[in-house]
Amino acid sequence: MAHHKSAKKRIRQTVKKRLENRYYGKTTRNALRKFLASTDKAESEKTMPSVVAMIDKLAKRSQIHKNKAGHLKSEVMLHLNALKAK
Repeated sequence: MAHHKSAKKRIRQTVKKRLENRYYGKTTRNALRKFLASTDKAESEKTMPSVVAMIDKLAKRSQIHKNKAGHLKSEVMLHLNALKAK
């Protein structure tokens, strides 16, 4: 257990940040899953910008690697274009 005041504060900050990171990661994964499961072209076109923004924010926060963010965004675009072709 921490004995210094600064170490106790650092523990509190770490717990709070970890919970925030888990929330944003899980929210983004769920949004991506829902987007990729959708078959409605109009709905997908509306939700695509928000999903891409969520992915970009995770990469900006270094929760995911920038190359993984690019891969996920590519997957989103491929799904959207496949819907347009139908």
